[in-house]
Amino acid sequence: MPAILRMRWSKRNTHEQQSRASAAGRTGSEAKSGCAAASQYGVTLAPTAQRPCTDPRDPAEPQRPPLHQLLEVPVPERDAHLVGSLPGATPAAAVATALEILGPCLRSVPDGETGVRRNWIIPIIDGLRTHPDLELRKPGDWSDYDKTPQFRVRKGRRLYGASLDFGHVEAVRESFPQFERAREAAGRPDVVFQEGVPGDLDLAMFTLGPVGALRHRRAFTEGTLAEIRDVKSITGTDTLFQIEVPVELVLLTKAPAAARPALARVLARAVTGLAAASADGTRFAVHLCLGDMNNRAYGTMTDVSPLVLLANAILHSWPEGRALDLMHAPFAAADQPASLAPAFYAPLRDLHLPPDVRFAAGFAHESQTLDDQRRIRTIIDDLLGRRVAIAAACGLGRRSETAARAVLERTAELCEN
Repeated sequence: MPAILRMRWSKRNTHEQQSRASAAGRTGSEAKSGCAAASQYGVTLAPTAQRPCTDPRDPAEPQRPPLHQLLEVPVPERDAHLVGSLPGATPAAAVATALEILGPCLRSVPDGETGVRRNWIIPIIDGLRTHPDLELRKPGDWSDYDKTPQFRVRKGRRLYGASLDFGHVEAVRESFPQFERAREAAGRPDVVFQEGVPGDLDLAMFTLGPVGALRHRRAFTEGTLAEIRDVKSITGTDTLFQIEVPVELVLLTKAPAAARPALARVLARAVTGLAAASADGTRFAVHLCLGDMNNRAYGTMTDVSPLVLLANAILHSWPEGRALDLMHAPFAAADQPASLAPAFYAPLRDLHLPPDVRFAAGFAHESQTLDDQRRIRTIIDDLLGRRVAIAAACGLGRRSETAARAVLERTAELCEN
């Protein structure tokens, strides 16, 4: 951890411990959240758990001064965001590493997506080889984007969401206790659990190809919604669910410019539909992605206009009652660092980002100088008129452990002024 972050981290811990001690003994009330029925998909979601809410303090109690007056060194003014997979052999090791390097800058932390999960949906799709309703249509070894296996629904069979197990619930049952212990050991009980949610269209497309995805997407939607519900029952109502959508952004990058606005609106509904069909009060982030299989991108951009079109379409159609905490956008692309050309970022001035939605800029990279990345940070800040959160373009699981740690350390450096 850079020295300045270590100092802030220590002081922030001290303040949080004082705050928790001061809050001890106060009465609490519970705020009930409702439930939403995903009737369009035939899935009924259970009511969300009740969340405690602290009563206002007694007016007679002495008021503490603002946080910035208590600290000799201000807490970081810039957040970091972790996209998904992290270096570490176990969830405990991955979370501990993230909090060691980026602790004061993080609001949420994923479980590291360790082991085979570091390859995103590859183990999910490989696990469908034995599904009784599917058969292999095209073999593939995942060595490149044109060498992926594809399946089809067997003749006379139907595919149902109830028969699909993407493995996230079982993984969270194992990883969440490790996450809780790691955040307590780091003195950050306020950090929330972040769960990656591959988009249902993305899962269907990579499994069945374009035609099969259009015919059978509903099963993947049902399976995804069930996993969001079941994970939330384990991890709690403050969990941040990050919807991950490379197919949508890559399709836009490959489409003719004239077709992009209409296509963006169609693709955005695939993203916002998941949020709309989830329980009221569920918190979301959106991770726009260019692909990162084997640390190689699937799509490229000559400028960020496809990204802006898709983000605006998602923001415009985002459903009421579903908190969108953060929008993440890739500016680097797998092994390729972000462009230094200001013109590449110029379309960001047309991004209609609400003030309460954080924006995570995915440009932290191990093969670019700190000075160059500070220049990129300034360009993005100026175009959006805000301090953006710092992130990599995607999860770090396809990099070596050394390279992944270097990206985390660079992220910490970019969170400093």
